[in-house]
Amino acid sequence: MSLPARSDKRRHIVETAYGLFKRGGFHATGIDRIIAEADVAKMTMYRNFPSKDGLIVEVLNHRAARFERQLDQLAAEAGTAERKIGTIFDWYGRWFGSPDFHGCLFAHALAEFGDPTHPVFLAVVAQKDGLRRRMRQILEDIMPTDRAERTAATLLMLVEGATLMAEMGQGDEAIRNAKAAAFCLMAAPAERQ
Repeated sequence: MSLPARSDKRRHIVETAYGLFKRGGFHATGIDRIIAEADVAKMTMYRNFPSKDGLIVEVLNHRAARFERQLDQLAAEAGTAERKIGTIFDWYGRWFGSPDFHGCLFAHALAEFGDPTHPVFLAVVAQKDGLRRRMRQILEDIMPTDRAERTAATLLMLVEGATLMAEMGQGDEAIRNAKAAAFCLMAAPAERQ
């Protein structure tokens, strides 16, 4: 394996750590293993990431940015608010069936870092709030802001529940039911919400 160019080493470390964290967990994956897998010197690792927590936050931010880019691309192809929300659920359905699916990296981080003031916890909150905000903004095209906020929060719970069910081997049914529930919520008269 050839080493990445100097300017790409930070990204290479992040991508290597991402692969290790999603399969093995955060606490169980040591810095020495990341250094060995990334094939970088300890000095390079610590120059780029003085702490493991900083590396974890960077990995989470990297994953969140990749997810956002994917959703941006899908949203650009969808016309209506309903289709945009549908594409989010469709993205999850494809992810559940992919060999890259190891559950939600953010949920796993939350399980390992439960202190609400910890930087890893805050990175998880930022990602989940970002998805909820995205859905709220989409929904504001078809409903009042307060209803859009409540509906977006509910849609986030549907997605998170479906993700957990997918980890249990029930991804197809879970995402199908979650998407159907999402469309019922969007179509429901305002007084029922």
